Amino acid sequence: MAINLTRLNVLLVDDNEAMRQLVKQILVAFEVESIRECSDGSDALQEMKNFPADVIIADWMMEPVDGLDMARLIRTAPDSPNPFVPIIMLTGHTERRRVEEARDAGVTEFLAKPISASAVYQRLVQVIERPRLFVRAKQFVGPDRRRRSDGPAAGGPLRRREADRDDDGHDIGGGGQGPPQEDAEKLRKN
Repeated sequence: MAINLTRLNVLLVDDNEAMRQLVKQILVAFEVESIRECSDGSDALQEMKNFPADVIIADWMMEPVDGLDMARLIRTAPDSPNPFVPIIMLTGHTERRRVEEARDAGVTEFLAKPISASAVYQRLVQVIERPRLFVRAKQFVGPDRRRRSDGPAAGGPLRRREADRDDDGHDIGGGGQGPPQEDAEKLRKN
């Protein structure tokens, strides 16, 4: 099934003008019509108040607010306009510890530089076609970090069930939270 990206609202956050223009050209080639640009995480947080981003593509290394801090603020700030928005982290730092750090900050997908149009498209399709459940727990807020299909929804064991409860036994896990399904459906081509 082909994905219609025409109506996708993309917030592009990078302090490097040349990289923003490259990613923007790729998005325009995919017929994305609504693209907003910001040069750092603080500008992006402000822009989100006026722009209903469906996806954020953000560089990691920016000043004064880098992509990782921006992701944490989007996921946890009480005044976040959309804590569920998919965030695709764009970076040249691909060491395992960095990927895990981004994942733990609430980043949805990781895109290594140098980028290609194919890689950008794959990440966009991933966040549209396979949206991840959103978890809100004591230790983590963001898209479910597990990518395996053997969890409760697949009939597997209820792993970490006790870890998702507070000291009084109340459920604090976020299993099942996430963006409305119609948001994903509006992007599918009929």
